Amino acid sequence: MIDIMLPDKNEGPLYLALYKRLRELILSGLIKDGKKLPSIRSLREQAGLSKTTIETAYQMLLEEGYVYSKPRSGLFVVNPERLASSLVKPYNNAADIIQRDRPHRHLPISQDGNGQQPIDFNLLAIDRASFPVRAWKSVLNEALSQHFDAVHQYGDPKGEYSLCVSICEYLKHSRGVNCSPEQIIVGSGISYSIHVLSKLLADVDTIAVEEAGFAGIRDIFHGYGFKVAPVPLQAIHANAPDKGNKNAIYVTPSHRPTGSPLPYSLRQQLLDWADHNDAYIIEDDYDGEFRYRGKTIPSLQGLDQQGVVIYMGTFSKALTPALRMNYMVLPRKLLEQLPAIEHTLSSPSRIDQWAMQLFIERGHWYRHIRRMRMLYRKKHAKLLQAIAAHLAGTAEVSGEGAGLYVELTVNAACSVDELIKLAAAAGVRVYGSQLLEAGQDNGSDSRNDSETEEEISSGSGSERCSESSGNGSGNPRLYLGFGGINDRDMEQGIQLLARAWSSIAIHSPVTRN
Repeated sequence: MIDIMLPDKNEGPLYLALYKRLRELILSGLIKDGKKLPSIRSLREQAGLSKTTIETAYQMLLEEGYVYSKPRSGLFVVNPERLASSLVKPYNNAADIIQRDRPHRHLPISQDGNGQQPIDFNLLAIDRASFPVRAWKSVLNEALSQHFDAVHQYGDPKGEYSLCVSICEYLKHSRGVNCSPEQIIVGSGISYSIHVLSKLLADVDTIAVEEAGFAGIRDIFHGYGFKVAPVPLQAIHANAPDKGNKNAIYVTPSHRPTGSPLPYSLRQQLLDWADHNDAYIIEDDYDGEFRYRGKTIPSLQGLDQQGVVIYMGTFSKALTPALRMNYMVLPRKLLEQLPAIEHTLSSPSRIDQWAMQLFIERGHWYRHIRRMRMLYRKKHAKLLQAIAAHLAGTAEVSGEGAGLYVELTVNAACSVDELIKLAAAAGVRVYGSQLLEAGQDNGSDSRNDSETEEEISSGSGSERCSESSGNGSGNPRLYLGFGGINDRDMEQGIQLLARAWSSIAIHSPVTRN
C-alpha cells in the first residue's frame, strides 16, 4: 500500500492538492515506475477523501501522462525519468510537435540490416511538414499579450468563452451545426468528452455502436461503465422499442468505416428513433473537414429539431494532436445538469485556448483547412494510384471518399493477422482492429468503486477502424493511413506489400461482403 498523506486544506481545492502530492511522489521516484495506484475505495478509507476528489485528481494525472490504464486492473505509474525527459525536450521544428504514435494492433518491426525504419501507414499520423509554425507562434504571442493579466488565474472549466464563440461560428458556417457558445464544452480529446458524458448520462444503460463501426470506441464506453451493443443502422426505426434503461447511440455520419456518408433517410430514421425513445445520438465528426468527392457532408446535428444529438469535433486531425483540444456541443436539456458536475470539468490550457480563438478569428484556421484538404486529396489520389498499379486483382479499396485512411479488402484465403505478419516481415506496417460483431458480449455491471479506475482511464489509445476477422466468409480487410507518409515511402510501401502478399493472394476480382 502506498502511504499518501492527507493534503493540507490550505493548499487549495483538495483534488488539486491530492494531484500535486501524487505528482511529486511520481516525479521524485518514491512511487516507482509500473507501481499501481491505490484504488479509489482504498484511498477513500486511507485519506478520508471523497470519491469525486480522488476521481478528479486521478483524471488529471492520466490526462497529463503520469499514469496509464490497464483495463480491469487500474492505473499504473509511468517511468518518472522518461516522463521528465519528454517534458523538457525542445521543439526544433514542426515535425517535433506531432504526437507519439498511439497503440495500434500491429506486430513489432525492427530496423533492417541497413538501419532502415519501417514504412508505416499509420492511421492517426498527420502530415509532419504542414503545421503552420509561423501563424501559431504569432497568435500564441498575441494571446499572451492580450491576456497577460489573466495568465495566473484558472479559467472556465467548460472552456474559454471567446473560443466557444469562435467554434460556434465555425461550426455554423462549415458544418451546419446549430448551437450557441453556452452549449460548447472544450476538452482534451474524445476520452475526456465521454468522461463528461458518463456523468451527464448517468441514467443511460447501453450505448449502441454501428455493427461495422469503429473498434476501440467500445472500450472507451465500456471503461466508463456503459454496456455496448453493436447494431445495424438499417434496423433502426422510430417504433423500435427501447430495451432496458434509457439508451444512446454513437455514430460517425460524415465518415463511416466504409467511407460512404450516412444517407439522409437513415439520418432521419436515427433522429426519429431518438425522439420516440427519449434517447441521445452521439455524433463524432472527427475528420468531417476532409472529403475528396462531392461536397462536404453537413452534420447530423444540423437536422436535429428535438435536441437529441450530442456533437463532437476535434482540432487534432486538421492541426496537430499535440494541441490536445476538442469540443462537444450539448443539447440544451443537458445543460441543466452541468452545474452539478462542474467540479469534474477540466478544460485545456487557457493560453492554448486563447491562441486557438485568435487562430480562427484571424482566418488562419480556414486557410489551413483549405491547404490540408488539397494536400490530403493529392496524397489520397497517389495512394489509390499505387494500389491500382501494384495490387490490381489482389486488393480492392473502399472507404476512399473521406478521412485519412482507406480500407483495403485483400483477396486472400488467410486472416488479417497473417497479412499483417507478412507485411511486417517486409518492413511495412498496416493496421486492423477487432470488428464489433453482433451478439458479442460487451456488457458490464453497473458502475461501482472497483471499476472507477477504468471509468477514469477510458483507453486513450482508441483505434478508429474496423475489420473482418478473415476467418469467416468474405475477405480480410486492412487499413492504410496516408496522412503522415510521403509519396516515395507510399509507393515503395505498396510495392513491398505486393511482393509480401504475392504468395497467398488469389489474383482475381475481390469478392466484397
